[in-house]
Amino acid sequence: MKRKSSAQWKGSGLEGKGVMNSSSGALNNIPYSFFSRFKNEDGKLGTNPEELIAAAHAGCYSMALAFELSNAGFVPTEIKTDAILIIEPVTDGFEIKSIHLDVVGNVPKITSSKFLELAEIAKKNCPVSKLLKSIEITLTAMLV
Repeated sequence: MKRKSSAQWKGSGLEGKGVMNSSSGALNNIPYSFFSRFKNEDGKLGTNPEELIAAAHAGCYSMALAFELSNAGFVPTEIKTDAILIIEPVTDGFEIKSIHLDVVGNVPKITSSKFLELAEIAKKNCPVSKLLKSIEITLTAMLV
């Protein structure tokens, strides 16, 4: 299986602008720039690579948890995951330091301890978590 996305950039790093696209069409000339990446907190001017990494992690993790729950005999009604990525300036630029996964599940007939156990397993087995194993990944998991 292959997945393809692309980016086009025009201009300098500070003043230039770019667009991102994906073969699925989910990203279709989505703008990004230094300003949308590091200065625009509301995200209304475009996306940035870190936001896309966090979205990919949240999506992958939610699906991984659904599989873990299903394999254990629990069918989730809903899983909602926020992925909060921390990027900080370092001597030679910027570095992604950590991602925190904040998951809330609506899962009938499961105990909180079992949900947390399976949530931790999903964190370990999620393909995006495996990719990001060089950074700290933390988790909070709660049932509603």
